[in-house]
Amino acid sequence: MILVVGALAGFLAGLFGVGGGILIVPGLVLVSGMTQRLAHGTSLAAVLPISVASLVTYALQDNVDWIAGLWLAVGAVGGAVIGTRLLHVLPHRTLALAFAAILLLSAVRLFLPTDADGRSALGLAGVGALVAIGVGTGILAGLLGVGGGIVMVPAMILLFGIPPVIAKGTSALVILPTAVIGTWRNRSRGHVDLRAATEVGLAGVLTAALGGLVADVMSADVSNVLFATLLVVVAARLLWQEASRPRITASR
Repeated sequence: MILVVGALAGFLAGLFGVGGGILIVPGLVLVSGMTQRLAHGTSLAAVLPISVASLVTYALQDNVDWIAGLWLAVGAVGGAVIGTRLLHVLPHRTLALAFAAILLLSAVRLFLPTDADGRSALGLAGVGALVAIGVGTGILAGLLGVGGGIVMVPAMILLFGIPPVIAKGTSALVILPTAVIGTWRNRSRGHVDLRAATEVGLAGVLTAALGGLVADVMSADVSNVLFATLLVVVAARLLWQEASRPRITASR
């Protein structure tokens, strides 16, 4: 079953330019009986080979914006470090609810026709915006255990006019260094099952490449609608997790 989880997550990652954690984390919890924390760390490690396969596929089709990806990665790596440090400081529930609201708003916007014919030349403001998006992405990934592509892809489409398929390929690029840093930090804390991560990651390599090929021939409108649907699913999962989370009440 764990190989099936990896294969499905790989196709999702290749098709949408996301890490695949939305399937890997619950899959590891249900199939392998892992704790949530261990599943998050193992998922991030499994994302590495899956993201490499996705990136290679997108790159071969010339569907990666390397410059935008560089600046996003600069912010995302720093944001991931900040996010892991803030994990036990900021109110998790408030962040999850706010993030779910952002996802739903982005989904509504993507359901509407969107003109994304390519970004203009990056000036200082554009570079600053990309770094800021990367920082926010990394923080949310570290705090909430969600893939960076869930934030980056709609941001690139809606704010920079980057075509969906290129936004997905660029997201796959940015996920790599974020996953490396996150895996290194998680492993130092004993929150990674390397054997399970290897099995899941390798199971998703071929399906990730397949997903990237499908994304290349998909129309922009269909891509946006499918990605918006994914955002709704992720938002619903976050809301369900928070509703199911036991609340700590002050003792009298």
